[in-house]
Amino acid sequence: MRVAVVGGTGDFGLALARLLAAAGEEVVIGSRDAGRARAKAAEAGAAAGAANEDAVAGVDLVVLATKAEAALPTAESLAVAIGETPVLSVASELRFTKEAVFPGADARSIAERTQDIVRGPVAAGLHSLAAASLAHGPAEGDALVCGDDREAKRLALELAEKVVTGRALDAGPLASARALEGLTAVIVNLNKRYKGHAGIRVTGLP
Repeated sequence: MRVAVVGGTGDFGLALARLLAAAGEEVVIGSRDAGRARAKAAEAGAAAGAANEDAVAGVDLVVLATKAEAALPTAESLAVAIGETPVLSVASELRFTKEAVFPGADARSIAERTQDIVRGPVAAGLHSLAAASLAHGPAEGDALVCGDDREAKRLALELAEKVVTGRALDAGPLASARALEGLTAVIVNLNKRYKGHAGIRVTGLP
């Protein structure tokens, strides 16, 4: 699979790109700065680095791995370049307070709002994974993926199973991204309270 990781110079995107490249995927790191993308691609063992518009050309799957606040503006700026290519949304909108971390205020997920912007089908997943969890190899636990389009979800699940020690699991329609993105807040709170790197493992499935 040829995968563009948009936001691939950030901590999460770079860790994801490194794991996918090590697993034999053809990875293109995308960034607003083409020179930085090329440097990080060499660091991660990726196939190439390029400006975002060039990185998404001719790939099988686009991973939007930017920070949450940049996800929708980035999707809008790349909508024409992405065209009909499937997109994997991994961002979660969070509200940080002194007491705790909360899910974002919008009732709809970033993934659903991304689907309003791009023509290609959007899947959502990897919300239980953090850059620190991916930094030293596949993350402990399972990865959850959701989406309405069968092919987009298949590609996302194929990618997800390369970056966890457990399974990549189909969590249903794209509307489930509301729960998956909210799960990130739960995991961040757990990590802060217990000073760990929490993951998710689903039990009771065949």
